[in-house]
Amino acid sequence: MAEGATDTAGYTTGAADTTGAGVGAAGGHDGVVRRPALSPSRAGDFKQCPLLYRLRAVDRLPETPTKAQVRGTLVHSVLERVFALPREQRVPDRARELLRPTWSELSEQTPEWRELFVPDPPEGRGEISEQAEAEWLDSAERLLESYFALEDPRRLEPEACELHVETELDSGVLLRGYIDRLDVAPAGQIRVVDYKTGAAPRQIGEAKAMFQMKFYAVVLWRLRGVVPSQLKLLYLRDGQELAYTPDEPELARFERTLEAIWQAILRAGATGDFRPSPSKLCGWCSFQHLCPSFGGTPPEYPGWPEPDPGVESVLDRAD
Repeated sequence: MAEGATDTAGYTTGAADTTGAGVGAAGGHDGVVRRPALSPSRAGDFKQCPLLYRLRAVDRLPETPTKAQVRGTLVHSVLERVFALPREQRVPDRARELLRPTWSELSEQTPEWRELFVPDPPEGRGEISEQAEAEWLDSAERLLESYFALEDPRRLEPEACELHVETELDSGVLLRGYIDRLDVAPAGQIRVVDYKTGAAPRQIGEAKAMFQMKFYAVVLWRLRGVVPSQLKLLYLRDGQELAYTPDEPELARFERTLEAIWQAILRAGATGDFRPSPSKLCGWCSFQHLCPSFGGTPPEYPGWPEPDPGVESVLDRAD
């Protein structure tokens, strides 16, 4: 396909920035101590359940990732590498070739992820099941195939992939996050694209996903002075997509919602009063044993964290 080709919506620019350091990026990897910020994942946690927010952002308790979460990280990483290739190489076979080397690299960086494939007793003997790992990789390959059924990446040239963005609202609230992919048309229209690979039913996760996308839309609006023309969710499990067009009054209202969430977090942080909020999503929570709603007791409140409870992990960004 010729250089400069576009998709049907007209989104194309120069070579994709896959370093996460495009326009609007503010770094965040230099070890500098920074004041607390609000990310879409942590804002969503507090909105879903204040206690969940506390255990993740304040206590910072470790969580064992699920296979679905790690698979999401893998698929995101492969797609990022696909867009780093010349246009003509962005084909399904090339993505399949990247899958296993990418997993080898990720699992070398985080060896405990491979421990997810150690069978539980009595079947397991503390050894990784190569069959289970191979079947899991096959499921990741199916997600990649689903992506190529939704889009032809040869027709796209994103401005950035895995883009770190950060802005401060007039109220002083600091927002930061990572955008899976940012497409910018020659005329300046912005499209925010997010890949969804998770195991949670779509009807449960869709509202949370749109909250995340509106968060990114507010950040980009404040950074660039342009309301994104489209927020696009690609659901790779079921091969469907959801596109939404925000407007400026809506984003202004959503900005006030984020400010209200941050003020509520600060009030809870001052007192340690982070209460549980039971819902259908409790079934996916790894902290039930510490939740009063399930007969548990949270650890003693450690006080407001310093320096930065707004950070997102790669697992947060994967889904």
